[in-house]
Amino acid sequence: MVNFTVVNGQLYTPGLAIVDAPQPYTPLGGANLQVAIDVSGNGALSWPPSTQSADAPTLFHDITLFLTSESKSHNLTISNGTVPATNTTGYVGPVLDLEPSSTVKHVNWIWPKCFVGDGTSSSDGTYNISMHQSFRWNDTDYYTVFDWPISITNSIPESSDRVDCALLENKMINMDESSDTLPGQPWLTSGVSASSTQSGATATQTSVGSSVHRKVALAAAGTAFVMILLMG
Repeated sequence: MVNFTVVNGQLYTPGLAIVDAPQPYTPLGGANLQVAIDVSGNGALSWPPSTQSADAPTLFHDITLFLTSESKSHNLTISNGTVPATNTTGYVGPVLDLEPSSTVKHVNWIWPKCFVGDGTSSSDGTYNISMHQSFRWNDTDYYTVFDWPISITNSIPESSDRVDCALLENKMINMDESSDTLPGQPWLTSGVSASSTQSGATATQTSVGSSVHRKVALAAAGTAFVMILLMG
């Protein structure tokens, strides 16, 4: 079962990050894939990190992002936590280092060459943005993986900035779901109402170099949403 928790237009993850955009199944294309991530728990977590003690009970360690499709055998790096060697490498630098003074990190990933087209090519369709979070919450360290689907159905123009997909591709290995489970969502408190439906999900593991990245591949049809309404 896979659920999405949406509160006032924000997508809550099993971790400290809150996704402002894009929403699940948003039709995308254009020049870039743009992802907006709140890293402050809507102000509950101090930012920048220099204002936090290294032994603080709750803080971020890292966020990495991938674009995945099990059916198309794609697992592309959006941001792997390293600094690109050049501006033509094709992936984004460390997410938490973007816009140092801002609590919202805006990831602008240039679509690679294999997505160029009018939205009907074999590389288009439903993909997952896979967010991997390493963090400490209430003095316990966690590693969680959260996938949400987008639809690549709009046109993507040719550009000299686009790199070959092969330069961003990572191996995918089937395995059982292995993301850490939290006792609750860090930023959701009492005073909310929720409704949900259920659906299936498949699990895979992605391996990038010597590092292992765990992910959950969502079933495209009938994926569950949990719509949360704040009670005033």
